[in-house]
Amino acid sequence: MKYPLRLGVNIDHVATIRNARGGGHPDPVRAARMAAQAGADGITAHLREDRRHISDEDILRLVEEIDLPLNLEMAATPEMLEIALRHRPHAACIVPERREERTTEGGLDAAGQMEQLRPFVGALREAGIRVSLFVEADPRQLDAAVALGAPVVELHTGAYCDAPAHLHGRELDRLAAAAAHADALGLECHAGHGLTFETVQPVAAIPTLVELNIGHFLIGEAIFGGLDSAIKRMRALMDQARAESTGERSA
Repeated sequence: MKYPLRLGVNIDHVATIRNARGGGHPDPVRAARMAAQAGADGITAHLREDRRHISDEDILRLVEEIDLPLNLEMAATPEMLEIALRHRPHAACIVPERREERTTEGGLDAAGQMEQLRPFVGALREAGIRVSLFVEADPRQLDAAVALGAPVVELHTGAYCDAPAHLHGRELDRLAAAAAHADALGLECHAGHGLTFETVQPVAAIPTLVELNIGHFLIGEAIFGGLDSAIKRMRALMDQARAESTGERSA
């Protein structure tokens, strides 16, 4: 089946820069507004236990001030569940989290943590929040998402992005097979982590992916050419790859 492809822009590292010095600049909520104007379909923000970038106040302002859907990335902890239930974002993506990691270092082991995750998925769904699980491109994890009642999975693209060029094909095959398996199970399938201008198009061409979430690279590129320009270029590359893969490229 052919799906349109959405772009979710993660604004975490606007907050990282702000927090390096303190104060209110640069403002991640302003970045979210700019992302919306540049063609983003949604905003992603990860509220970490140690608040290393996004803050509680940021989440409150994003919910109240931004028209685009907010995807709250969160660990499966009572504190984060309480915050999600209080603010009611459009979506919550449950991710693994360790204090010592610099960034998320892999997918959630949904298959091995079903009993731990089940009450979180249930509570979020009961509140009307769309639940996603951030997982590796592994059929076991996708099957576990179905068993848990999560309607969405996000495939971790880090292995593909970090692989040497001669292994990209193998990793892309894994992502494509997982996305097809998710689609067959009735899951909405997203992907993200580490995607760049150079790596995004082969992933965007996978026809059963519905959304890509991209952040750190876009914020880094914004230093050199502006956030608006970076998002518009990423959006154009995604759209071109999807159109070509589905035979919809205009003559």
